[in-house]
Amino acid sequence: MRGILWDGELHVRDDVEIGQPGPREVGVRIHHAGLCHSDISVLNGTIPFPTPVILGHEGAGIVEAVGSAVSKVKVGDHVVLTTLGNCGQCDACDRGLPTHCRGSFGALTQRFTIDGAPVYQFANAGVFAEHTVVHEHQAIVIDDRVPLSSACLIGCAVVTGAGAVLNRARVQIGETVVVIGAGGIGQSVIQAARLSNASRIVVVDANPAKQAVAEQFGATDFINAREVDDLVAAVKDLGLPNGVDHAFECVGHPDLIRNSIDLLDWGGTCTMLGVPKLGTEATFVVNTLYNDKSIFGCRYGSTRPHHDIPMIIQLYLEGKFQLDEMVSRRYDLADIGTAIADLDAGELNRGVLDLV
Repeated sequence: MRGILWDGELHVRDDVEIGQPGPREVGVRIHHAGLCHSDISVLNGTIPFPTPVILGHEGAGIVEAVGSAVSKVKVGDHVVLTTLGNCGQCDACDRGLPTHCRGSFGALTQRFTIDGAPVYQFANAGVFAEHTVVHEHQAIVIDDRVPLSSACLIGCAVVTGAGAVLNRARVQIGETVVVIGAGGIGQSVIQAARLSNASRIVVVDANPAKQAVAEQFGATDFINAREVDDLVAAVKDLGLPNGVDHAFECVGHPDLIRNSIDLLDWGGTCTMLGVPKLGTEATFVVNTLYNDKSIFGCRYGSTRPHHDIPMIIQLYLEGKFQLDEMVSRRYDLADIGTAIADLDAGELNRGVLDLV
């Protein structure tokens, strides 16, 4: 089968193989996969990951095989895949906190092979391949009316951004929000903030082309970061002199994290979603937090996949959450180089790879 391999260089291979699912595993025929900055971060070293590895972690497809002990899904189901390979049995899982499951982090599965040699599976998923095998908890059954080319985005960008708003920061009616970075995660933050009835949603991005899509998804204001010398002052000049209730940093830059903290009103929260290079440090003035301000780390939107993904699917079917509009362009698997170049050039909301 075809797959995208990273071994220090990027290859589109047609000799990738994968084994049959184990007792609690599911084999999925991948139809579509979103291209995320986290995949690029493996290529540039921001996210260290052993090689060789089949990339891709944001995917959707159809179940083609199930293990002997699988009970949640059946052959033929349409599924969104989640990278969260939580065990489902520990204290954290039992309390409805799967992102706290110690078994869900740091796994280095090698379900693929090439010429008989084991190949890693990025983020428990490896969806830049025509077939993959995942734990049954990672396959979330969805309504087959939802196009898989749009549904694939839910497994990373959407749950990360929307979950940060709904699960971690818990934005309330009438609160004010600033979103720094209007990529796929930022667009999901915007939509969830709109659904939470935030009174102001200020979006900041260095790409002026993102203004139209930000406003389409619910932004009330847009700031071109390239046109302002003082981002904090620019936001406050929009009639928010005391700052905002919530700041979501979706880029992963320490200066922007600092800006997000400085933008907070009393009682405000900064939620960090962008992923900087491992070991990166950020600074803030300590006494500015004493007015009940908070800095939140947020892993994968504090997502509860079997609750949150069906909820997003229902919102989509009701016309309340836009997924189709997040897809800028679709590419054949062989055109991964073009897709990456378009992403780097800022031309995409989300690029989607077609594997069928």
